[in-house]
Formats: sequence, C-alpha cells, structure tokens
Amino acid sequence: MVKGIVIVPTFNEIENIERLVRNVFSQHKEFHILVVDDNSPDGTATRVRTLQAEFHDKLFLEERIGKLGLGTAYIHGFKWALQRDYDYVFEMDADFSHNPNDLVRLFNTCKRNDADVAIGSRYVTGVNVINWPMSRVLLSWLASKYVRFITGMDIHDTTAGFICYKRKVLETIDLDSIQFVGYAFQIEMKFKAYLLKYKLEEVPVIFTDRTRGTSKMSGSIISEAIFGVIIMKIKSLFKQIKLK
Repeated sequence: MVKGIVIVPTFNEIENIERLVRNVFSQHKEFHILVVDDNSPDGTATRVRTLQAEFHDKLFLEERIGKLGLGTAYIHGFKWALQRDYDYVFEMDADFSHNPNDLVRLFNTCKRNDADVAIGSRYVTGVNVINWPMSRVLLSWLASKYVRFITGMDIHDTTAGFICYKRKVLETIDLDSIQFVGYAFQIEMKFKAYLLKYKLEEVPVIFTDRTRGTSKMSGSIISEAIFGVIIMKIKSLFKQIKLK
C-alpha cells in the first residue's frame, strides 16, 4: 500500500520534470507524486499530463491560475494529500537540488526513527552544497544560524525545503494561518511543528544547485525570511501565534 506522496511545485520546469518523475518512480519504495503547477508558460503542465497517460494511477497534477508562491503551492498540495489516504507527505524541488534517492532515507527517519518531521539537511554534518557560489553558501548558512538563534529550534538547516511530514503534523497545524509564501514558509512550518512539540530530525543530504532552468530566488524572498522570523518569535512569546 502506497503511503507517501511527493509534492513538487513547478513554474517553468519543462527541462527537469520528466526526468524527476521517472527518477522518483524508479525508487525501490513506491511513492506517488503531486505536481502543483503555477500556470507555467513553458508547458510544464502539458508534459505532466502526457506522463499521466503512462503513470495514470500515481502521478497527479493540480494547475493554478498563476505564480502564487512556493508556500501556497505546498499548502494546496498538503490539503489535497490530506483529503486522501497518505500517511507521509514530502516536499521536494523539481530541479534536482534534492536527490530522489534520499526520499527513502527521509521516509525511514519518520517510519523507523519515529520522527514526526524529517528534514533533508545541508548543514547538520558541515556544509554539503554543490555548485553554489561561496556568497550564496554563506548567505544560506548564516540565515539558518540566524533563524536557529532567534527561534531556539535545535535545527542546523532551518530553511531546508526537502522534508517528510507525518500526516498528523499537517492535520494539527492550521494550514490556513500560514502567513509566508517564500522561503520563510519553510521556517514557519518547522517553527509551528516545534512549538507543537513534534519531533524534528535532520537527515544529512547533499544539495546540488540546479543545472537546468532558472532559479526563483529573489531579494523579497530573503527579506521576508529575515523579518518574518522576528515577527513569528515575538508572536510566540506573547501567545499570539496560531498553531492549530
């Protein structure tokens, strides 16, 4: 029985999506995939629909009207998964920065180690990043250190986006109260799981920057993360943060 669904948000990932789908489906453990596409003008959704003819019972597609943000794409996917019989829900990028071979390791961390949230971590055993310029590595590493200091979470890679959630975590968190849409979304989800006393465990992974397609990183996403963390922490101190 398939218990895991991998949610993959896409915007202009025509160069990566078919290879990713086939790679995930080649794993020795079976996963389903839900692609949440934000009306990609490059035809990403069309390619997924073509693949559905081959993988009709395990590849799913949700199309949205436009580029609405990473966080809202995952929330859409979470709600879709919770309406169905999945016990484990994964976040994964479409650009191969997350290695599909690590999906089983994340799953086993939740299944066997009884973690509630398994985090594919770039920094738990040093710095495991390939093809990033030093400036970006330093920015990401310092951001995680900053978030760890402000929030008090014992997590080395607080902005990580390669994650496995047990179903109960997503059922408990009030998904409609999630405020952030960029990388701060990843921090907010971890912080709320942490405040709810769920067990978060990091799994060391190697992060490889995309070789095809275009990065979606922007200055507004970074500033959202920097200032959003402070706001979340202050609200938590005054019991004003909505958890469930």
